[in-house]
Amino acid sequence: MIGHIKRRWKTVLVAGAVTALVAGMGSPLPSAYAGGTIKADDDKWISIGMGIRTSFNAIEGASPGGHYSNDFTVNNARIYINGQIHKYVKFEFNTDCFNCQANGGAGPFGTGGAQNFGGNSSIGLLDAIGKFEFNEMVNLWVGRMLLPSERGELNGPFYHATFDGFRTPFFPADLSANFNGPTAGGGGAGLYGRDNAATFWGKVHPFGTTHLLYVLSVSQGLRNGPNLGSSLMYTGRLQWNLLNDEPNPGYYTSGTYYGTAGDIAAIGVSVQHQKDGAGNAAAASVSDFTGASVDVLLEKVLPNNMGVFTFNGEFKRHWANYGTGAFAGATSAQCFCTFNGHSWTVYGLYLIPHEVGIGRFQPYVRFTSIDPLYSAMRQEWETGVNYIIAGHNARISAFYRYGDLNTKGFFSNFGPNAAGNKVDSFHVALQLQY
Repeated sequence: MIGHIKRRWKTVLVAGAVTALVAGMGSPLPSAYAGGTIKADDDKWISIGMGIRTSFNAIEGASPGGHYSNDFTVNNARIYINGQIHKYVKFEFNTDCFNCQANGGAGPFGTGGAQNFGGNSSIGLLDAIGKFEFNEMVNLWVGRMLLPSERGELNGPFYHATFDGFRTPFFPADLSANFNGPTAGGGGAGLYGRDNAATFWGKVHPFGTTHLLYVLSVSQGLRNGPNLGSSLMYTGRLQWNLLNDEPNPGYYTSGTYYGTAGDIAAIGVSVQHQKDGAGNAAAASVSDFTGASVDVLLEKVLPNNMGVFTFNGEFKRHWANYGTGAFAGATSAQCFCTFNGHSWTVYGLYLIPHEVGIGRFQPYVRFTSIDPLYSAMRQEWETGVNYIIAGHNARISAFYRYGDLNTKGFFSNFGPNAAGNKVDSFHVALQLQY
C-alpha cells in the first residue's frame, strides 16, 4: 500500500512538472532561472524551465569570394531543472545543445560523419550539481559547475547585458571541444566554463551595509596534453558590493538588473592556477597556467524616472609562458595554447524609461582589446540596441561590429602567424527564457 502511494505521488510530480513546463502554471522560483515549480512540502520541490538564444549574422568576408555570410544560428537551447530534497540539500541539472551553431546543425546532404544533423544538434549535460546550503556564510557545491572566474563567465550567455557577452579570451575551462577528453588542442580543460569540481562559497556583510562574496573551487582542470602529472586546478573569487546586494543564487552574477535591484557598485577579483596547465609536452614547451581578472559593475537608477545607466568593465591577465616553440613543427596540433597576455573590455548602456510597444529600448556601445604575448593585437567596436520586453527572459538585440576579432580570433589562434583584416558585421538576435 505504501509503495503504491509513493508511485502515485511520483506520477503526480512528473505530470505536474510537465504541465508547468508546457503551460507555465507553476509558482515562480527565486532563482537566476525562470520556470515553473512543483512543491511537495516546504523542503521538497522541483522546477523546470527553458531558454533559447537565436541570431542572424552577416559577417564581411566570411563566405567564399569575400562576400558577407548570411547565417541563422541557434546559439543556445537549454533545459533547466532545479530542486530541493532536504532543508539543506538541493540540486541543479541543466542541458544545452552543444553543437547547434555548427553549420546550422546540419551538413551537406549525404556526407554523413560529424557534419550530419544528429552529430551537430546533440543535447548534452551542462551542469550537474549537488548543493549543500547550510546558511548564507557556508555552502558547498559538488559536481560539474561554473568555475568562479570573471563576471562575464558567471553571467552565462543569458544574463549578460549584451547578447554576445563573450568577446575576451576564455579561461581554460571554456577551451575544450570534449569534456576532459583528448582533443587536437592537447587535452580537455572543461566545457562552457564548467569543470568537475568542489566549490565552497558564502557571503558576509562588512560594516553592516556592504556585501562580500567569497568562492573557492578545486577542479580537474586540464587533463592530458602538458599536464602529465594530473595536477588540479584552483580558482578563487572575491566580490564586494558596496551598495545594494545582487539578487542571485549561489555565486552567479548578472551584467545588468535593468534597475530592479536599485543602485549597484560591485568589484570582483578572481585568480586561477594549475601546474603544467598549458603548452605542448611533445615540444618540451610546458608551462604553468595562472589567470587573473578584475571586473566592475556599476548600475544607477536615475531620479525622476529618467532611466537606468549601466557600466561593465573587465580586465584579464593570463600567464602561460610555453614559448613560440609550442606552435612549431609537426607537434603543433598537440599544443594546449591557451591565451597568454592581457585583454580588456568596457561597455555602457542606457535603458530608456518609456515603453514603446511592449518593451523599452536600451542603446549601448562597447570596446574590446586583446593583446597576446605571442601574437598580433586585435580590437573591436560594437554598438547596438536591446529591446527589453521582460528583462533577461525576453529580449531582442540588433548590433553592429567593426574590428579584427572575428578574423584573428578572440578565443584561440594566439600563435605568431595570426592575421586578419578589420571587417564589418551585422547581427539581430532573440533571447527567451522561462
